[in-house]
Amino acid sequence: MQEAHEKGTMATLFAFVRLSGPGWLQSAITLGGGSLAGALYLGSLGGVNMLWLQLMAIIMGVVMLSAISYVTLSTGKKPFGEINDHINPALGWGWVIATCLANMIFIMPQFSLCYDALDKNLLPDLIDGSVTSKWVVSIILLLAGGFVVLLNTRGGTGAKIFDVLLKLLVGMVVICFFGVVALMAYQGVLNWGEIFAGFIPDLSQLSSPTGNLALLVDQASDAHREFFRNRIVKDQSAVMIGAAATAVGINMTFLLPYSMLARGWDRPFRGLARFDLSTGMAIPYIIVTSCVVIASGARFNGSNYNDPKVDPYWLSSDPAEVAKSPIISGATAVITPLLKETYADKYAEIAANDADQTPLEIADEQKKLTASLAPEYLTTLNESERLIVASLVQRNADQLSEALAPLLGKQTARLIFGLGVFGMGFSTIIILMLINGYAFTEMLGAKAGGAPHVIGCVVAGLAGASWVIAWTGEAKIWLAIVASSFAILLLPIAYTTFFLMMNSKRILGNQKPTGISMVIWNVLMFVSVVGAFCAAGQSLWGKWTDKNPASALATNVVMGLAVAYILAVAIGFFLRKPEEATSDAAE
Repeated sequence: MQEAHEKGTMATLFAFVRLSGPGWLQSAITLGGGSLAGALYLGSLGGVNMLWLQLMAIIMGVVMLSAISYVTLSTGKKPFGEINDHINPALGWGWVIATCLANMIFIMPQFSLCYDALDKNLLPDLIDGSVTSKWVVSIILLLAGGFVVLLNTRGGTGAKIFDVLLKLLVGMVVICFFGVVALMAYQGVLNWGEIFAGFIPDLSQLSSPTGNLALLVDQASDAHREFFRNRIVKDQSAVMIGAAATAVGINMTFLLPYSMLARGWDRPFRGLARFDLSTGMAIPYIIVTSCVVIASGARFNGSNYNDPKVDPYWLSSDPAEVAKSPIISGATAVITPLLKETYADKYAEIAANDADQTPLEIADEQKKLTASLAPEYLTTLNESERLIVASLVQRNADQLSEALAPLLGKQTARLIFGLGVFGMGFSTIIILMLINGYAFTEMLGAKAGGAPHVIGCVVAGLAGASWVIAWTGEAKIWLAIVASSFAILLLPIAYTTFFLMMNSKRILGNQKPTGISMVIWNVLMFVSVVGAFCAAGQSLWGKWTDKNPASALATNVVMGLAVAYILAVAIGFFLRKPEEATSDAAE
C-alpha cells in the first residue's frame, strides 16, 4: 500500500480496488431482510419523496464505521480488549453479547427469506411449502453457508474465493433490483424529476404527510381526516428516526475491525478502509434500497394502488370481495383503532363475558372480532381513505413481485425478485455466521480460525436453520422483541464508545486527530450518535407503550435487563482507573 501511495493517485486507486473486501462484507449484511422490508414500506408510505432517508442513513453509518476503522488501524489492536482496558468492560462485554444475540436471532428470518424466494419465485413447482421441505432447504442453506465461511477461515486462495463469491452475490442483488427499475423506466411509468427531487432532504415530513398521501388526506372525510393525518405523520417520523440507525447494525460494528485485522491491514490502510466502505457498502446499499423504494412507490403509494391489475378487490363495494384482497390482513391492523372506537360496545362485551379468561385469550377473541368487522367497515370508507389505508400496509417482496407482474411479465418479475431476494438472504446468512465466529473467539480469548471460531459460526447457522420451529407464533414475537431491543439499545452505546475512543489520547496517542480534522470527525460522529439514540429511545418507548399482551412479558424482561445493564455501565465508569496516554498508538 505504501508503494502504491508513492507511485501516485492512479496506482493507489488500482490498489484500493484490488484490495477492497471488508466494505463488501458490510454490504452483504446490511442488504438483508430488514433493509428490504424497510425500503418496501418507505416506498409504500412516501413514494419517492423519502428517498433521501436511505442516503442520509448510510452516510451516517459510513461515518461511524470509518471512525471504527480509524481507531482499529491506528492501534492495530482488537477493539474488544481496548474497550475493556481503556473505556469500560461493561461496554465491551455488552457489545459482544449483543452481537451474538443479534446474529443468532436475526439469522432466522434470513433463512425464511431464502425459503420464500425459492418457494414463491424460483422453484414453485419443486417446493410444496411443507415442514419437511423447509427443513431440507434450511439444511442445504446451512451446509452451503458453512462451506463459504470455511473458505474464509482457511485464508489464502480460499479467502480470495470467499471475497469473489460475496462480491458476486452483492452484485447479483444490485443488478436484479436495478433491472426492475430499468424495465419500469422502459415502460415509461417513472417520473425521473420526482425521483431526483426525492433525494433532497425534507424535514417537514416529521410533522406533515408527504407526496400523494398529503393530497389524499385532504380528500378524506371529516370524521377520519385527523386519524389518518396523525397515523401517517407517526409512521413517517418512525421511519425517519429509525433509518438514522438501522442502516448499520450492532453486529456490523463488530465485524468491520476484525475483518480488517484478519487481512493484515494497519495504519497505511486507513484511506483504503474509507474507500472500501464508500464503494463496497454505501453504493450498493443506495442503489438497491432506492430501486426497491421506487418500485414499491410506483405500485403501492397512494393513487398508484388504484389499479385493478394490481388488486382487483380493494376498492370493491362488496365486503366479500374486499376480504379477498392480498392486503386485507395488514389493512385490518391499520384500521383497528377505528374499529375499536366504532364498535366499542362489542369489544367491551367480550372483556366482560370472558372475565375468567387470560388477557391473551381475551385479546385472541377481540382479534377474531376485528377480522370479522374489517371488510364491511372498509367499504364505508371513501376511495381516498382506502388508498391511504393501502399505503400504510407493510408489504413483502412477493407482494411487490405480483404487483409488478402486469408491467414486467409474471415470469420475469418472479425471476428477478427471486434471485434478488435470495441473494440478500443468503449473503446475510454467510456474514452473520462469520461474525459469530469472531465474537466467540473474542469471548474465549482464542485465535481466529480455531475451534472456538468454527463453533461460533456453526452455532449461528444452527440457530438460523431452527427458524422452522423458532420463528413462528409467540416464540417469534419474543425473539424479535428481545433481539431488536438489545440491538437498538446497544447500537448508540457502541457508537458512543467509539466516539470516546476517537477522542482518547490514551488509546490513539499521537494518532488522535487534531485541529479542523478533529472538529469534522466530532460533528459527523455526534450527528450519528444522536440519530442512534433517538432511534433507540423511540423503539424502547414503542415497546413500553405496546398494549399487546403477547409481547408484554418480553418487553418487561427487556426493560429490566436494560436498566441493569445501564447500571453496570455506570459502575464500570466509576471504578475505572486513570491511565497514562501512549505516545504512539501503533507502537
